[in-house]
Amino acid sequence: MKKAIIQFEDFSFQYQAQSEPTLKQINLTIYEGEKVLIVGPSGSGKSTLGQCLNGIIPHIYKGQAGGQFLIEGQEAFAASIYDKSNLVSTVLQDTDGQFIGLSVAEDLAFALENDMVELGAMKDRVQTWAAKLDLQTLLQHRPQDLSGGQKQRVSLAGVLIDESPILLFDEPLANLDPKSGQDTIDLIDQIHAEAGTTTIIIEHRLEDVLYRPVDRIVLINDGQLLFNGRPDDLLQTQLLADNGIREPLYITTLRQLGFDVEKAAHLSSIEQLQLEAFEQPQQVIAAPNPLQPEELMRLEAVCFAYSDRPVLQDINLSIPKGQRLAIVGKNGAGKSTLAKALCQFIETEGRCSWQGQDIKGDSIKERAERIGYVLQNPNQMISTTMIVDEVALGLRLRGVAEPEIEERVHAALRTCGLYEFRNWPIAALSFGQKKRVTIASILVLNPEIILLDEPTAGQDQRHYTEIMEFLNELHQQGHTIIMITHDMQLMLDYSDRAIVVADGQILADKPPAEVLTDQALIQAANLKETSIFALAQKIGADPLALTQFYMQHKEDSHA
Repeated sequence: MKKAIIQFEDFSFQYQAQSEPTLKQINLTIYEGEKVLIVGPSGSGKSTLGQCLNGIIPHIYKGQAGGQFLIEGQEAFAASIYDKSNLVSTVLQDTDGQFIGLSVAEDLAFALENDMVELGAMKDRVQTWAAKLDLQTLLQHRPQDLSGGQKQRVSLAGVLIDESPILLFDEPLANLDPKSGQDTIDLIDQIHAEAGTTTIIIEHRLEDVLYRPVDRIVLINDGQLLFNGRPDDLLQTQLLADNGIREPLYITTLRQLGFDVEKAAHLSSIEQLQLEAFEQPQQVIAAPNPLQPEELMRLEAVCFAYSDRPVLQDINLSIPKGQRLAIVGKNGAGKSTLAKALCQFIETEGRCSWQGQDIKGDSIKERAERIGYVLQNPNQMISTTMIVDEVALGLRLRGVAEPEIEERVHAALRTCGLYEFRNWPIAALSFGQKKRVTIASILVLNPEIILLDEPTAGQDQRHYTEIMEFLNELHQQGHTIIMITHDMQLMLDYSDRAIVVADGQILADKPPAEVLTDQALIQAANLKETSIFALAQKIGADPLALTQFYMQHKEDSHA
């Protein structure tokens, strides 16, 4: 019989500053050696559950707990945070926030130094875990200088070296490119199998986690446990859609093909699915557009280097008016540097023109009136307390008269659906509403182009859809939308054109469906095929035709 390692019995938790419990009557047992995925929309309570597991609650975040919570049969809240760390090792979403040492070797050794492990034994264990996680050649590097995937491996090694029986991953895929995310799930699966740890993953990206099998999925919303069982059983229901979690892309496509998902066995694995013959989707031939869109901006032979390290190399890019453009590629490919070049945040070599006129000499202020840049995290853009003041800030800095400021701010807030909140403090808003405030503060300057860095990173399905549908509205009003993203489904659903960047160069410039069915390009750019590709192979369909079939159905449902 399996041994229970984590037990919640009628467990509730209420933060000191809140009037209602965040977790309500949770009954959950996790057994030794299990791999469990915890999903739920933003604010559902899943992060609170994770913080109870690793001791952040009650040692840092205080509150009132009810019911019983045991780890290895002992009252978990009675343990010190040090004792808890010997039971539960946590890999954070933000790997940079987890690094301690000046080098990878020092970072791996940190936990052992705290435990006063003898130097020889410490060096042996550092070498052992560096070998397991393919870090031997990086031991003398600074962790901050590594790629996203390498950082994830360093974080993992830093907690594995302590050999705790429970591993907790808090949104491990949020900041990784598609291939690095897939490699991370492979790595978690490998460690789980080899070390026999109890593995708990908290993650929005359900399909990416299911790339390798999990024993159970736990669905939480509004602080309550709604589902606790096999992935196949959950995928047959409407619970994911009802609770703001995006179902796997191949399941959506199967629904479009008329497949009875509710009665399917082995739904969590395309390989094991029993699929009857489908009518093969025909490849969509786009009708030629006789009207060439007006070109807004052009980069020609643009290059940039940090010191002696080339980052952008011979970039040639045309941006037409009214297009939705996705910039994709692996971590460190040069995507963010390209965005900085567009916004004049860096001095580049080469030419830059706007509607045929040279704008290489633009100031940052002048370029901001052409291109509005929205950061991934709205909290990094917000610098005032009240919504109306935040949106007005750019105009006030430009010396615009107050009557005109009021008129333009109110117009931007109406466009962003925030007018009724105009006198609210920003602190009272949700993450998605804060994102709208930052977009409003850009819109008020009337830029032609809106450039967004990872517009939906870390968002559940409801907030993801809310943000992207809003951007679609702005696009329909005539704005050109440029998005830097790691989300292949976002690129497929919400862009007209994809720019694939690798090693500071543009590898491809073509429709999203063509990018995601080009295996050589996918490998070169550290992307990954969508599950539509695997489904097409399974049913003998042309991957491009099936992808276009999915996109057409998606467009029809939005119409």
